[in-house]
Amino acid sequence: MRWLPWATLVAAAGVLSVMTAPGQTAGLSVFTDPLISQLDISRTGISASYFVGTIIGAAAQPFVGRALDRFGARSVTIAIGVLFAGVLFTLSFVGNIGELTAGFIGVRMLGQGALSLAATTAVARTITRHRGLALGVTSAIGSAGISLAPVGLERLISAVGIEAAWRWEALAVAAVVIPLALILPGRSRPAHQFEELSTAQIVIHRESWMLREAVRTGMFWVIAASLAVSGMLSTALAFHQIALLRERGLTPFEAAANFLPQTVTGIAATLLVGVFIDRVSPKLFVVFSMLTLAGSLLLLPVVSAGWTAVLYGLALGAASGSLRGMEAAAYVRYYGTAHIGSIRGFATAIGLASTALGPIALSVGVDITGSFTGPAVTFAILPLAVAILAVFVRTPRRHAVN
Repeated sequence: MRWLPWATLVAAAGVLSVMTAPGQTAGLSVFTDPLISQLDISRTGISASYFVGTIIGAAAQPFVGRALDRFGARSVTIAIGVLFAGVLFTLSFVGNIGELTAGFIGVRMLGQGALSLAATTAVARTITRHRGLALGVTSAIGSAGISLAPVGLERLISAVGIEAAWRWEALAVAAVVIPLALILPGRSRPAHQFEELSTAQIVIHRESWMLREAVRTGMFWVIAASLAVSGMLSTALAFHQIALLRERGLTPFEAAANFLPQTVTGIAATLLVGVFIDRVSPKLFVVFSMLTLAGSLLLLPVVSAGWTAVLYGLALGAASGSLRGMEAAAYVRYYGTAHIGSIRGFATAIGLASTALGPIALSVGVDITGSFTGPAVTFAILPLAVAILAVFVRTPRRHAVN
């Protein structure tokens, strides 16, 4: 792939990743406290609503992955853009917890899950040279936009209210996602047309694993577990970030601004992993991410307004960013590209489902202990366990297919 098409696709996929922000926890976190007040619901109640919405949204991701394999990223992304904008507009009319849950289902399914999956899968499948770097740049652009979104959204909500903020988000998604989807690759050739393909393409297909083969390997589950643990804990911290950091002495604006140091190290980690992922074992990045995530949780008891809060944000950003730069490239490296949509769709479903557990688990912990700090520190055992498993997992191998 020549430089200009390479850069164009990466830039388009990166911006599409940014547009997942309305469905990401970071983008939704600034709506949490206003929704609690406006709908007169408890923190545990909104966390439970988010849990249900995310679990149901996660269940759709394997079907999205199969659609990407069958119809191509372009058509699927256009459909996602139309539906996502529609759900965001509908959210501006919610008046109770049931309607909010329906909205959470839509934005988590389409934003956090489907749009992100479509953008990165298009890059993973299309770009063969410097694939890791391409995915790293794509993820870095997305990470930057998502991490910066809460600051802008907090100001937008303060200025126009949450109803108008949902509508502005709907307009932005429709105006950006649908045109950029036209840049993405269209439908791939089906398997029965292999006689028309080159020898190289046939080899690629033969060396690619099917989903049912991939899930029988330990490496698939270690990567999936790292995504699940990271998703669960980072979502819990982000969803309650305003209240959590306010408990540590920060103002609401300072708490929202803590996404900025997360952005700095998130981008740096994503780009560095993208540069080295094609030459270094992905297991190293899994271990690094899990240890850094555990460190950020263990740091919480000493966080206060000032440099400790910045350090917390830097550590949390590095943990999440290193996984974003690793995941898609690692699955392609181990399992090929022919069925990468199905494989990543299943892994995305696991990761997205885990994000449903985080906010409600932390909220229940707060109900029991009266503080965010104790439960968060306890959760550090999860990334430490995954780091240990990653050290011992074997590289997947299989016999050549004749």
